[in-house]
Amino acid sequence: MHIYLIGTGPGNPDLLTVQAKEAIEASTLLVGDKRMLEPFVDSGKQLVATYRRDEICRLAASRTDEDGPMAVLVSGDVGFFSLAALLKNIPDCTVTRIAGISSLVYFAAALETSWNDVFIVSRHGRQEPLIPAVRQHAKVFVLTGGRESPAALCRSLCEAGLGNVKVAIGCNLSYDDEVILRGTAADFTERGDDALAVMMIENDDARSWQRPVHGLPDGAFLRGKAPMTKQEVRSVALSKLAPSADAVVYDIGAGTGSCTVELALQAPFGKVYAFEINGDALHILQQNIAHFDLANVTVVSGDAKERLKDIETPPDYVFIGGTKGRLSAILDEVYRKNEACAVVVTAITIETLAALTAYYSARRDYDLDITQVSTARSQKVGASHLMMAQNPIFIVTIVRRSDAS
Repeated sequence: MHIYLIGTGPGNPDLLTVQAKEAIEASTLLVGDKRMLEPFVDSGKQLVATYRRDEICRLAASRTDEDGPMAVLVSGDVGFFSLAALLKNIPDCTVTRIAGISSLVYFAAALETSWNDVFIVSRHGRQEPLIPAVRQHAKVFVLTGGRESPAALCRSLCEAGLGNVKVAIGCNLSYDDEVILRGTAADFTERGDDALAVMMIENDDARSWQRPVHGLPDGAFLRGKAPMTKQEVRSVALSKLAPSADAVVYDIGAGTGSCTVELALQAPFGKVYAFEINGDALHILQQNIAHFDLANVTVVSGDAKERLKDIETPPDYVFIGGTKGRLSAILDEVYRKNEACAVVVTAITIETLAALTAYYSARRDYDLDITQVSTARSQKVGASHLMMAQNPIFIVTIVRRSDAS
């Protein structure tokens, strides 16, 4: 059975490629969303309005070669946030994918701008972070949908202090009632909800310094009475953890927030939960989060041993800088949420290191890597510089063995 998987472009049949038109002409059954099928109502072909994979597979299984080819019509391009991604490996079928014009390509052309330098965010049935993307990229393309309308997204931009970014909104692209609007985010907060809309957001003040880094200078942070993890230790410890850009990270014993800030910068499209019990540290922690204008950090005050149970989202990575003697209970709760999460612990005392090795001695599913970091900083004394030793730190990296069951 031969199936054509066809990208129909923005929607106007005039924008179908020649290859797509030939495949549609050769097919006796057309399947797709109602909007995709409307231009072919009078074609004499069998039309089935569905976008469910199971129904499409049943239709394919019910046909024989004598019935002729079947075409599945999808909007835009088959490789750009498309239903086509769900239609791989249809049993007993040969599938030919035919490219179409995506909304990004069409809109960029209409705006007379390039799209190779665009960062893409989808809020069409997804919750990909928008604010960090706009803060870090000069040009962001957004697929909107449902409650995630251009007006709602512009309100979010304004609430984040980005009301002056340039915004272009495209509605009903390629149709007779196509509308393209230009302005700032603040201009469109009261606009009605638009169906079939996309956005192009340009931020001339995009801050490349907020891209993931290791080891910001200590002077970049606000300081208080609570101790702060020093730059050299942060650099090594966070490189050991190496969270992905969309990771969920727990920072347990966040202190004044130097590690929290760096973790949030390394995971701009993820979420960082900063656990801290000390009142003075919590005050500076909140100030540092505001100082770096971070929108992806949630502060969890109180005893981490108890508060961990209140967080429903399981961690992908955990950084532990302090446990108030509750290390085992904290690790038990972490692994209850996700037994495969990566963990890095910094320890200043031999006793903490001993507690760690004892905890994992009976857990053969995990590998430990122990590094000791000893650093010294120069201090000017008269005309000379003396090296002043910092406290040595043990950095313990724990990962689940790949062969663990």
